[in-house]
Amino acid sequence: MDGMTTVVDADDPEPGVGIIAEGCAYPGGRSWYEPDADGRWVWRADLPWDAY
Repeated sequence: MDGMTTVVDADDPEPGVGIIAEGCAYPGGRSWYEPDADGRWVWRADLPWDAY
């Protein structure tokens, strides 16, 4: 994900992960990734740190 790696729980019924990324639109925020229908993790949105 953006050249970074992170641990995810493949058994989570609501999979998704927010990681701090240099390319995030919000300074100090997170880029949110989720698996698509094929199981490939893709970027979904940039979030301010206090979102979610």
